[in-house]
Amino acid sequence: MSNLTGKTALVTGASRGIGRSVAQRLAADGALVAVHYGTNESAAKETVAAIHAAGGTAFTVRAELGVDGDVDTLFTGLEAGLDERPLDILVNNAAIIDYSATIDNATVDAYDRMFAINVRAPLFITQRALPMMPEGGRIINVSSGVTWFATPEVVYAMTKGALNVLGRSLAQSLGARGITVNTVSPGITETDMNDWLRDSPEAAERVAGMIALGRHGQPADVGDAVAFFASDDARWITGQTLEVNGGLLLGPAAA
Repeated sequence: MSNLTGKTALVTGASRGIGRSVAQRLAADGALVAVHYGTNESAAKETVAAIHAAGGTAFTVRAELGVDGDVDTLFTGLEAGLDERPLDILVNNAAIIDYSATIDNATVDAYDRMFAINVRAPLFITQRALPMMPEGGRIINVSSGVTWFATPEVVYAMTKGALNVLGRSLAQSLGARGITVNTVSPGITETDMNDWLRDSPEAAERVAGMIALGRHGQPADVGDAVAFFASDDARWITGQTLEVNGGLLLGPAAA
């Protein structure tokens, strides 16, 4: 494990799934973690309780993203929890998907809501975080494999493509401050967003057949990759997108 003792981190959407795994891993490495959540307070408290039980430190921060005043609400809670400490690590993980938002059925409301949460929020959270971030800070965005393979959920894919562009642009802009900006792009991972992997063993088996390592992803697989980018080991890496997918769609399975 990396040594993040004395560091602080904000993980958005950290009450469940990938965000929870990221928060737990950063805390295990020694960081004080702000566990952001939008509506599920009990799940966020479970994340914090698990971190405390493992010997780490964390606190919850509530802010519904994609609405007016979301960044102000988030940072009021964050600054109170940090108690004048800087913010060393920002993980923009929170996102939603609307499976009905295909080219045939997408609506303006669905488009606006996904872009507000998946793109607008990371942009303005980052903008607000930068004055609190010291030299050598870390920003990690959580994207998706849908930026390189086709999916019917076109609006969601568009939001993640925008997030990839944001990461590259930020890496260039913030290099002079020694702040690295990288993107982790999960493949097919077992989360609430992909609950069909739990509900359908047949679907999970089909997915496994598409992946070189023979299984779908778990949140911890992604959390560990995020922790690497947050660590000093990744000090010379910026503006990159790491596909964390077990070898998804590398080609026909070996005979």
